[in-house]
Amino acid sequence: MSNLVTVEWKGGMAFEATPPSGNSFIMDSVPDHGGNGLGPSPFEALVSSVAACSAIDVVLILQKKRLNISKYTIEITWTRPEEGVYPRPIVSAVVTHKISGENLNEDAVKQAVALSDEKYCSVIASLRSPVHVESKFEIV
Repeated sequence: MSNLVTVEWKGGMAFEATPPSGNSFIMDSVPDHGGNGLGPSPFEALVSSVAACSAIDVVLILQKKRLNISKYTIEITWTRPEEGVYPRPIVSAVVTHKISGENLNEDAVKQAVALSDEKYCSVIASLRSPVHVESKFEIV
């Protein structure tokens, strides 16, 4: 699988992202910032990726332990510098896993969440790690 994502402008503030999987999605800005709210903002997509990445890990780990999940919700709260201070990166975040199931036990869930947080979730690891980002441009 390639490690190329293309993002194409669709007018206004809407952009269609096409990741290597081919499962495209629209990101847009909120109306206050010139968008039409056609999809999550890029920042919302980033934060949502933290939840989804960790949840996939936790589900896989609990399934391997033959534990049955009936309901699973992940909530993320975060703090950023105040409006007008740029850039506005996430400076702290709390990921809360709310899991229900008939045969779940606290130790297994605790271990699954810890393994995702500390070892498996690439999105969380990327936020914790300094990432070299280079911006280039081409006029075509």
